[in-house]
Amino acid sequence: MNYYLKILVLLVVAAAAVYFIPRKTVEPAPNDQSEEPIEAEVIVDTPQPGDMVASPLQVKGRAKGFWFFEANLPVTLKDQNGNVLAQKGFSAKGGSASGGQAGDWMTENYVEFDDVLTFPTPTTQYGVLIIEKDNPSGLPQFDAAFAVPVIFQ
Repeated sequence: MNYYLKILVLLVVAAAAVYFIPRKTVEPAPNDQSEEPIEAEVIVDTPQPGDMVASPLQVKGRAKGFWFFEANLPVTLKDQNGNVLAQKGFSAKGGSASGGQAGDWMTENYVEFDDVLTFPTPTTQYGVLIIEKDNPSGLPQFDAAFAVPVIFQ
């Protein structure tokens, strides 16, 4: 009987320990509403992802000024095999609050671009419009691109 009493006492002590030992709870991370949402560096108004496109293709949007160099923004249209159908340097149209002066590309704000790409009839159904950050340094850490998938008519 002594053996059973010892077992019973040990079980009671273990249960008490589990009950009385403070438990560490995992608190959910605070939802900090004060954080600013991440702002896109490029916004393409036309064409939109998945749009059906044909030549001539009107490309319109805005990019942060640091995507331009000498008011130039490289734009490329490729088919789904990676073949370049059209490539052109779009000119800055001026900052969003600037009144459209060409010198306004030297800003952290959005600068509008708007131009037309002409291209031969593609041999594939799908393609991609690529807006590239003009990187005169050639250093890969300064490269950036924004892609818009399109469907050819």
